[in-house]
Amino acid sequence: MSGSYDDSMIDVSSDSFWEVGNYKRTVKRVDDGNRLCNDLMNCLHERARIEKAYAQQLTEWGKRWRQLIEKGPQYGTLERAWSALCTEAEKVSELHMEVKAALMGEDYEKLKNWQRDAYHKQMIGGFKETKEADDGFRKAQKPWAKKLKEVETMKKSYHSACKEEKLAASRETNSKLESNNNPEAQKKLQEKVEKCQQEAQKTKERYEKSLEELDKLTPQYMENMEQVFEQWQQFEDKRIRFFRELLLEVKQHLDLSTNHRFQTVYHTLEDTISGTDAEEDLKWFRSNHGPGMPMNWPQFENLDWSHPRSFKRWSIVDWSIDLNRTLSRREKKKPSEGVTLTGISQTGSDQPVQTVKTSSSASSVEKTPDWSDEDTGVNPFSANGDGNPFEDEPSSPVISVPVRALYDYDGQEQDELSFKAGDEFTKIGEEDDQGWCKGRLKGGQMGLYPANYVEDIQ
Repeated sequence: MSGSYDDSMIDVSSDSFWEVGNYKRTVKRVDDGNRLCNDLMNCLHERARIEKAYAQQLTEWGKRWRQLIEKGPQYGTLERAWSALCTEAEKVSELHMEVKAALMGEDYEKLKNWQRDAYHKQMIGGFKETKEADDGFRKAQKPWAKKLKEVETMKKSYHSACKEEKLAASRETNSKLESNNNPEAQKKLQEKVEKCQQEAQKTKERYEKSLEELDKLTPQYMENMEQVFEQWQQFEDKRIRFFRELLLEVKQHLDLSTNHRFQTVYHTLEDTISGTDAEEDLKWFRSNHGPGMPMNWPQFENLDWSHPRSFKRWSIVDWSIDLNRTLSRREKKKPSEGVTLTGISQTGSDQPVQTVKTSSSASSVEKTPDWSDEDTGVNPFSANGDGNPFEDEPSSPVISVPVRALYDYDGQEQDELSFKAGDEFTKIGEEDDQGWCKGRLKGGQMGLYPANYVEDIQ
């Protein structure tokens, strides 16, 4: 038990602060403080990069998904709730960019400025504070260290004298045990032992005196070392307190849960999602894509005969339908007699046919047998009620007259011309019964136009 206690005491004393030179760890702490400032700055800088990267990823994610949601089939209040996630990402992204700015603009700069004020570099290298700490401890320890060195010297001398005394005594004992004992030799050995004893006593006295002197210096030594140590304890205390305050500020910047704007983002998100109403969404879909949509149901309409366009549109639609009916009946009766028409719709739709304007402007087709016997009424395509409107008209000279536009006109259909007042082009043929003429623009485009919009060039 006592042995282990002695061993522990030896271990403690050998690494004690009071040992000569062991103050170096306290001096090194000054350099460590400066390095810790650099480490903390690197830590903040790396976290700022993470905040920035996260903010950018949130922004990109929100933008991409907002486009997908807007183009997707989702609709109504649920679409707004889904889009609210993208809004949340954008708002949180802004907050994390503010965190990044606070870490680098406030915390990082504050730490950098404090480090510059606390640690001053020397021209020869190292820091002024490190040198001051080393010089202070060295000065406080120097007298005691000098006396300790003397004590160690006296200790070695005493131990050496003790060894010599023990060796001389051993030789004397061995000499007495020998049979051929020489009185003279025995006397010399005895004198040697006495002399070693005297030397050991003297070195012991010097050793004890040296220890007494060291003990007298020890209180002053401890006081001086304590003063220097406390000085650098205060220096380290400032660093620790500053780091603590700085880390609390960093925490405040990182903790978005205390930011009222952050809370508002999620309150808004929750309200938007909670506002999802299935009945409202279904009602909206019914009104916009279902039975609730408005419909322009067919109803009786009076034809405005006073408007030439109305008459023109009616004529084209009516003729197309009537012609399709006639052809249908004809084809059922005579399937082998095909009729080839140019420019007339065979679908029965109510869309105007591009090339059919009047009987005079119909495209030429191959002659077909007279199928007026199939119709009980007058053929609407015959100008006089007797002829086939698709037969080539009697050959007559084509009239080409230069004309000038009196007014602007924008063609309403593909077979109509468009021109501005003052434009000059060529009229081809005569005006039909509905007041339309065929013309050719200077660019070669041919089509129909209202005859009363132009005048002949004299």
